[in-house]
Amino acid sequence: MRSKDRISYFYDGDVGNVYFGPNHPMKPHRLCMTHHLVLSYDLHHKMEIYRPHKAYPVELAQFHSPDYVEFLQRITPDTQELFSNEMVKHNLGEDCPIFENLFEFCQIYAGGTIDAARRLNNKLCDIAINWAGGLHHAKKCEASGFCYINDLVLGILELLKYHARVLYIDIDVHHGDGVEEAFYFTDRVMTVSFHKYGDMFFPGTGDVKDVGEREGKNYAINVPLRDGIDDGSFFRLFKMIILKVMECYVPGAIVLQCGADSLAGDRLGCFNLSIDGHAACVKFVKQLNLPLLVTGGGGYTKENVARCWTVETGALLDVELPNEIPENEYIKYFAPDYSLKCPSGHMENLNSKSYLNTIRQQVCENLSAIQHAPGVQMQEVPPDFYIPDFDEDQHNPDQRVNRK
Repeated sequence: MRSKDRISYFYDGDVGNVYFGPNHPMKPHRLCMTHHLVLSYDLHHKMEIYRPHKAYPVELAQFHSPDYVEFLQRITPDTQELFSNEMVKHNLGEDCPIFENLFEFCQIYAGGTIDAARRLNNKLCDIAINWAGGLHHAKKCEASGFCYINDLVLGILELLKYHARVLYIDIDVHHGDGVEEAFYFTDRVMTVSFHKYGDMFFPGTGDVKDVGEREGKNYAINVPLRDGIDDGSFFRLFKMIILKVMECYVPGAIVLQCGADSLAGDRLGCFNLSIDGHAACVKFVKQLNLPLLVTGGGGYTKENVARCWTVETGALLDVELPNEIPENEYIKYFAPDYSLKCPSGHMENLNSKSYLNTIRQQVCENLSAIQHAPGVQMQEVPPDFYIPDFDEDQHNPDQRVNRK
């Protein structure tokens, strides 16, 4: 064990002020609730708190296509009529609506994950947390599943500057399709996603047979689950697969997406996990003692999202939190019992022992096919993104910037 983990925590109050619309399940307000709960338990005294920089368009374009980034910059609720063709092209509409300050929202949550990766790279902390991040469905040229910019891909690209291999783990109820797709052809990132799988369940991808292609063959691990999985069966499978992955892949850093829609009672989820069951996975990954970047993700019953990510902040700090929620600005949301832990649900667990065994065997088989800890020719480390210090509006694009 490291003597005491140094934890960096990223938060910008503006991230919770955007509004997806009246009937939309995504409520960024859950981030303010989480932050105030973290403060009410005095956890901020045990970590370094940072306000992330707003990611520059040039940083977002490290993964996303420049025309998509530019489109997000230009579009507003008032001008969307003028951009109907581009909206279709980039998949904006009902699931991914246009709202006030959309681009700034993307800049903040992506900036947090990029900053988190940089602090880890520069050994300024051991664990970095950005609960606003984890928007794992966004693709190179399009929005998807409430996600516009894929901060996870940007954070992983940052970590790859210093690490030969990065492990991505996803415990959101939905398949981490955007991250898997971004790294489907490389062995430098292994993606491991535990998710509900079925034709009728978004995004409909993530079969155990989808394992990556070309250099990336067998470096995408999918653990498709059925409704109602409970703490015990989820954690046993999680622990066994992650230990096997660590042994075969030997990553230099880990990115953990902690979508809270895998909790019992989530508005869009269908699992039976308690907060303790969800947090057990976070504690387990922390014990692997590698540079760790932790993000949020899905989660649509917002008081439970806030509870979950607060408990997990405590877990990363090795602090056991009292169950009675202290007075805070959002206390009324936690009525009537004002307690921190929410129990597992009562849905029938459709994951039989034999089904889980089959999945486990299949994953182990795929893992045994990989080259042990693939090597990589490490080049000189590229610099953290160089941000020119000028007013973009007044800049002549034909003139070269002095790289001082």
